[in-house]
Amino acid sequence: MATTWEYATIPLIIHNTKAVLDQWGADGWELVQVVTGPDGNGLVAYLKRPTGE
Repeated sequence: MATTWEYATIPLIIHNTKAVLDQWGADGWELVQVVTGPDGNGLVAYLKRPTGE
């Protein structure tokens, strides 16, 4: 059976990036990619985790 995933996108605050990613990681989320935000100024993290189904 194939793994099913849920996804999240979160804005990253530059001065607090590690703490934010550590917290999401502790909640079972895996970082997939970081890209420039839609306004061209900030960063957005894309994360995923198995749904458990």
